[in-house]
Amino acid sequence: MVRNISIILLITYYSSSALLAQVNIRDSTIFTPLIYATYNYQFPGGDLSRQFGSNSSIGGGFMLKTKSNWIFGVEGNYMFGQSVKNSDSLLLNISTREGFIIDANGMYAEVVYYERGFNFFGKFGKLIPVLSPNPNSGFVILAGAGYLQDKIRIHNPGNTAPQLLGDYKKGYDRLNGGFALNGSLGYLYLSNTRLLNFYVGFDFMQAWTKPYRLRDFNTGKQDTRKFNSQFYSVKVSWFIPLYRRVPKEFYLY
Repeated sequence: MVRNISIILLITYYSSSALLAQVNIRDSTIFTPLIYATYNYQFPGGDLSRQFGSNSSIGGGFMLKTKSNWIFGVEGNYMFGQSVKNSDSLLLNISTREGFIIDANGMYAEVVYYERGFNFFGKFGKLIPVLSPNPNSGFVILAGAGYLQDKIRIHNPGNTAPQLLGDYKKGYDRLNGGFALNGSLGYLYLSNTRLLNFYVGFDFMQAWTKPYRLRDFNTGKQDTRKFNSQFYSVKVSWFIPLYRRVPKEFYLY
């Protein structure tokens, strides 16, 4: 037990020393870990575009940039939007002729529809130091593979409609998920002073998903379709590099 603790402490010590090593980003390529927050504005394509309009996603990730400017990392995002197409027919079999849901009080229930989902990817790529202030900035090409899931969130304020509670609501949300590929092209800027570090670029996702619910209550049958969908995104990220700058030299006369 003591031996295992000693090994863990040694690994932690040397890892911390490596992360805190003083480097000069202005003059040479460096190895550095990077943590970041990111925002995407997304436009759907393929099968998904028949269900949702444009949406946003927020998330974060962790990357390692090597001295030879190769990049490896992981990223996760939460997707959200308010543009749900054909929502008037989603609850058709429990609606009145006019398309309203009657709640437990005998009133018309308010029902709001949202897009919700998430994705995560493992990524790798290459930084090309062109039009950059130092050899650690420039154009970045990334590719990745991972998982994507999305659904329709059906919200009834106050939960006044028992038809849309618990498992009943799940029968209409069209939850689906599956394997996805990701590619992006953009510009990474790591400033010489560490004050400004960002990425701006274009992102693409290709997803092959399938429904997860055993029964679609709108049709009364299991949905066995396969979906082929895309996301086209404008992406902005804010980076925090985990390295220490070389201290400035001062001369006294």
